[in-house]
Order: sequence, then C-alpha cells, then structure tokens
Amino acid sequence: MRIVDAQVHIWASGPPTNPAHRQVQSFSKDELLRDMDVAGVDAAVLHPPGWDPNGNAVAIDAARQHPDRLAILGHFPLNRPESRGLVERWKEQPGMLGLRFALLQPEQRAWWTDGTMDWLWPAAELAGLPVALLAADFLFVVGQVAERHPGLKLLVDHYGIRGRAGSGLDDAAFENLPRLLELAKYPNVAVKATGGPSYSSQPYPFRNIHPYIRQLYDAFGPERVFWGTDITRMPCSWRECVTMFTEELPWLSGKDKELIMGEAVLRWLNWQLPP
Repeated sequence: MRIVDAQVHIWASGPPTNPAHRQVQSFSKDELLRDMDVAGVDAAVLHPPGWDPNGNAVAIDAARQHPDRLAILGHFPLNRPESRGLVERWKEQPGMLGLRFALLQPEQRAWWTDGTMDWLWPAAELAGLPVALLAADFLFVVGQVAERHPGLKLLVDHYGIRGRAGSGLDDAAFENLPRLLELAKYPNVAVKATGGPSYSSQPYPFRNIHPYIRQLYDAFGPERVFWGTDITRMPCSWRECVTMFTEELPWLSGKDKELIMGEAVLRWLNWQLPP
C-alpha cells in the first residue's frame, strides 16, 4: 500500500520554539527523505513551521525538487490585509495544495472569534483550498464554518487534542475527543490522526490510545481519517508509527488501511501522485 504522512515539518532556521520537537537548527528535506526511505513512507505533506520565518520557501524548494514525494499546506499572516490577495493564486506555487494554521500565540488565539479570520473561509472555499487547523479549543468554530461553507474542506490536527505534546497524556490528552466526534456529521471535516504516540505514557504499540483511534474511525470512517506523525516530536521510530496502524489495529481491513495510510489524504487534498 502507498503510505503518505499527513504532517511533517522541515526547517532551516531553528531551533523549534516548541521544546517537544527536535532541538536542532535545521531539519532538511534530505534528512526527511532519508528517514522516509528507512521507514517505508512514500510521500509526506509538509507543514512549514511557525518558528522558521522562511518556512514556506524552504518547503516550496523541497516540493519543487521532489514533487512525487512532497507537497505543502502553507500559511500566511491572517491579520494582514495584503494576505487576502494571496488566496486566489496560492496553488500556483510548486507543491502548494492548501493552508494550515496553528495560531498558538495569545494574540492569534483571539482571531478565531474576534472576526480576524472571517474573511478566510469564503475565500478558501472559492479558491478550492483545503484548510488544516490546530483547533482543539475552537472546535465549535470549525463546526460553524463547516456548516456555513459546505464546499470548504477542513482538517483538524492531532486528534483535536488540546495543547502541545506533553501537556497531557493518556485519557487526559483525549478529553476533547467527544467534541471532535460531534464534527463527523459535517462531510467537509476530516481529522489528521497525527502525533498519537506522543500522547501515550505507554511503550510501543501504545495500546491505551487504540480505543480513541477506534472512536475516530467509527465516527469519521476511513475516508476522513488521515494517518501521520509530526515525526520530529515522536517518542518512537517512524517505522513504529507506521506499524502501529498497519499491524496493531486488527479491526482495520486492508481497504481501510489503504485509505487511512495515504489514499484518503491524497483524495482530500487532490494531490495527483502517479499510481
């Protein structure tokens, strides 16, 4: 089966501001591709990190050189008027398939509800740009947007978990899951099953979080659950992140695995990879 990681970072200006990520000055496309080859990962979706001011450019250069392996969900400052002119031609950039916003700073968190982001939703819908969101505390906004803009594809990051890795483990990490599951009624909302091992206190295969994965699968189905890692903050190997899904979840059929491990995210993002 084809394996596509729904969220990874590369950067050239570090170290990451999130201490859970590898505290190195850079993590290059060459290092990423080397590790992907070792793990048996065929392709990956780059998310330019906020700590690298040139993150979009780094990702574009990587995707330009490796279009059969790398694509991008990029970002721009939502509070700057000039950003509004970027949306229509956003996908003209090499490898750019959509947008992703983390909005971790206090002033950015206010944008969810103070009107700053309101222009984005209709603009992205019109341009056919999927939008990924680190939305744990604002899942109610995601629901509102999904209902008002049925043509806009939305992706919720990291199981809808609140906070950064390390701020909660096991049951505490997944306390937000019921609110996420409520969004399954909107066919334009999908979920990235990314970062899972970092939310478990157990060793591989992290069995105590498997029931949460099953709930996600039961609610959204394999067409709207996308496997991935956020590999630079995982407590295990990339290969173990793969096999946790492909070998340790016996209730997943072969077809379900093909969808969750890559085919579904390719369809959601309209990423046209060769067969």
